[in-house]
Amino acid sequence: MVEMRKRPSAQIRAHQKLGTAAMFEHIDTELKHRIDRVIKELEDRITRAIAGDHRLSETAIVLRSIPGIGPVASAMLIADMAEISTITGEEAAALTGLAPVAHDSRTLRGKRAIAGGRRALRHVIFQAALVAAHHNPSLKPFADRLGKAGKPHKVIITAAAGKLVTIANALCKSPQK
Repeated sequence: MVEMRKRPSAQIRAHQKLGTAAMFEHIDTELKHRIDRVIKELEDRITRAIAGDHRLSETAIVLRSIPGIGPVASAMLIADMAEISTITGEEAAALTGLAPVAHDSRTLRGKRAIAGGRRALRHVIFQAALVAAHHNPSLKPFADRLGKAGKPHKVIITAAAGKLVTIANALCKSPQK
């Protein structure tokens, strides 16, 4: 639904550029509000489902205690990575598509990139990593060190996202009480 919400927003911007915004304003605004209501209803249902299950609720509390992981990232990790806490950190990074994979072809020899994994979860973790790279006390120095080493922003956030998933997995294995 969030992806679906992007379309009316793009249409509104297009209508403004074309000068036809007044003609479509009512339709565009109504559609956007309708999608927003559906998203809110789904978020409420997800929150109730997590709160109604003791194990999921405990996992959500642990995940939300990590600076950078908010309600959306927490719910996505619970929903899309049910294996959390039962796998290794490397496996968690691989499941989200954040583990570096070596490319052994002649043209890319020695290059490493991320690949595979659960795309929607990876996108949410990237957003969480953007926040964590600035506010998480264990990831901020890591991100700063990579930045000072001249690494591109995308590399820094990808590395922070991988570490964030690894940290989340470790904390869910042995929650700090």
